[in-house]
Amino acid sequence: MVSIKDIARAAHVSHSTVSRALRNSPLVNSETSAIIRKIADEQGYTVSAVGRSLVTRRTNTIGVVVTSIANPFVGEIVNGIEEVALAHDYSLFLATCHADPVREVRAVRSFQERRVDGILVNSSRVGALYLPLLEEMRVPILLINNQHPGEFVHSVSIDNLNAGRVAARHLAELGHKRIGYLGNRFGLQADMERFSGYRQILEEADIGFQPELVAHGDGRPEGGMSAMERLLALPEPPTAVFCYNDMEAIGALRAIREHGLTVPGDVSVVGLDDLFLASYTDPPLTTIQQPKHQMGRLAAEILLQLLSGEKPDSHVTLVGKLIVRQTTAPPPAGRRT
Repeated sequence: MVSIKDIARAAHVSHSTVSRALRNSPLVNSETSAIIRKIADEQGYTVSAVGRSLVTRRTNTIGVVVTSIANPFVGEIVNGIEEVALAHDYSLFLATCHADPVREVRAVRSFQERRVDGILVNSSRVGALYLPLLEEMRVPILLINNQHPGEFVHSVSIDNLNAGRVAARHLAELGHKRIGYLGNRFGLQADMERFSGYRQILEEADIGFQPELVAHGDGRPEGGMSAMERLLALPEPPTAVFCYNDMEAIGALRAIREHGLTVPGDVSVVGLDDLFLASYTDPPLTTIQQPKHQMGRLAAEILLQLLSGEKPDSHVTLVGKLIVRQTTAPPPAGRRT
């Protein structure tokens, strides 16, 4: 590989002059800089990331921990992160933890050992437990959609309480009285907040909370299908359900269909996330849209601000948007009271 020494020898200048010229330093006159850059191009010189990091004490890398790359929700967030990172000459390291807190911490530790400049963790199961590690690690960490109860230093998330309220209000305004909730059995913070919003609207609409209409899946279609089957087995099943996420909603749609019922004729369904496939379900899914790409961009921008010594807002909360498609309608005529 061509080194700065090789270029200095060819240009008959010192190593430091070559280094300054390649950094566009004003300390080197324009004519000399042009000669040096021409020689560097002709000899195929490329900057050594390792060498640069030794000088700057920065690696220009960001570690990103996600639950699974198979989840389309994760993909949109990572796209937003990468868009900002590349625009600022940063590269990403990606690690998956599969919702395992031990693997999550191990991934973060691994990134620290690789000397990344900052770390982003999506859907963290560790959350506020990172606080004791921050001073020790000396690496900025920002959480996206934190799933562990308690506050963390820096985070970006959706307003889950409001999302639950918006979904339940939509169904109540359509005239539904028996509104079910398909939650996530792993005790995630997002699930608790969405459920709280759902329950608030039931009380405000004088419907009243009906505990038998709550069933829990696992955030995946299989779990949503099983949870929906339990609700459909009730003597008086719900006429509508709000699902923890779109993946559970997809499972619920299948369960309803396999019971010989129709959506939304017999049961209305609302999801949450607005994954790209939500508009391709049969029928297209009504859902609460999370601004996934924007969340990724904001997280990366805040992390870069921290690396620059700035003091950005600690907690950024975005508002979800109701996207009405074809899985919601008024309840069947005989079940509106």
